[in-house]
Amino acid sequence: MPIRSLLALGLTGGLTLAAAQTAAPTPRPLPAPEPPATVTATKNEPTAQAFTPDKLARLKVPAGFQLTVMATDLGNARMMHVMPDGGVYLTRRAQGDIWYLRDVNRDGKFEGTERRQVATNLKLVHGLDVKAGKLYAVGEKTIWVMDIARDGTLSVPRVFADGFPDAGQHPARGLKWGPDGYLYASFGSTNNDTPTQNPEEATLLRLRPDGQWREVYARGLRHTIGFGWHPVTKVLYGMDQGSDWHGDNIPPEELNVLKRTGNYGWPFCYGAKNPDPYTTTANIPGKITKAEYCAMTTGSTLNYTAHAAAIGMAFYTGTQFPAEFRNDAFVAFRGSWNRTEPSGYEIARVVFDGANQPTGIEPFITGFVYQEGGEWKQFGRVAGVAVYTDGSLLFTDDQSGVIYRVRYTGGN
Repeated sequence: MPIRSLLALGLTGGLTLAAAQTAAPTPRPLPAPEPPATVTATKNEPTAQAFTPDKLARLKVPAGFQLTVMATDLGNARMMHVMPDGGVYLTRRAQGDIWYLRDVNRDGKFEGTERRQVATNLKLVHGLDVKAGKLYAVGEKTIWVMDIARDGTLSVPRVFADGFPDAGQHPARGLKWGPDGYLYASFGSTNNDTPTQNPEEATLLRLRPDGQWREVYARGLRHTIGFGWHPVTKVLYGMDQGSDWHGDNIPPEELNVLKRTGNYGWPFCYGAKNPDPYTTTANIPGKITKAEYCAMTTGSTLNYTAHAAAIGMAFYTGTQFPAEFRNDAFVAFRGSWNRTEPSGYEIARVVFDGANQPTGIEPFITGFVYQEGGEWKQFGRVAGVAVYTDGSLLFTDDQSGVIYRVRYTGGN
């Protein structure tokens, strides 16, 4: 081809490219205006009291149930995993370690000689689960795996997966193996009510069994630590914590059905796809209205009192409780600091009907928070919950390092 023709082609191409580069961009619409919103928010931290045996009398349990103490002085006792032989693995987030407890003499207590530290130097270790003779545990940015010996001892931790988001204000991570053979881990938001840059924040992640691949399973979850699959339907449920500083009653704590690719609305929406009036519209992706954005999200299944702060959740798979409790879920609500009248500080029950559908959330064990002389006080920040080998229910208080046990006695 003649040089003149090549030059002409080059010039034409250059003009086309230049024209494309100088074309006016498509204008983006401005955020839709919202009316001014004024919030009345309260900081109210009930005065912490140390656990003493006499305080047991303050705790209320349903008729026919009995509450006892299995252990005290355990430090920052958080999540538990119960083994078939009655051994209990316990994470202590503040201490960064894992303990193994076993009631060898069957006196209903974990005595000092029945407790062993089995793993250390695990930064912010929290959620844990067991599969095929190995214990998996998740910390701030790492999931570790350890081999389990016959006596409960663990091997030196190995990295299973790494590079997860920074902890920020929500360092507690949840971890469970799913019925599909994949590992699920929850990672909360690093802030209260602003979208974050890391796509793995405020999510539930799904990891391949070898730890070499993962995906965002569900997003828009501010802090879903406790989650699990219903024993009959295998539906995945999670309890999410709503934002702080938005008033006494919004947003509520949410029970969500967690589905793959689901967006559960945080930080712009709460409950039944309700727009949150106290979040900034300008941060919404796509510059659409808050109502339009919320309409595209998944609403909650059930709501509970705002700021109650759900931590652990476990489905009741035992037979020691009456039949109507079978396959219900128990939730540890750590308790509020951001509400005029405190909420949480309790173990609650998620009630499922005969068709295995959730119908309500109701208090189960209360009394950890109380008013005395015009002052709010509390002596328990409940955290982990697990079904024990005999069908009783265990739960932890990470403030005083207590493990409680709930049994059904039928009034005997």
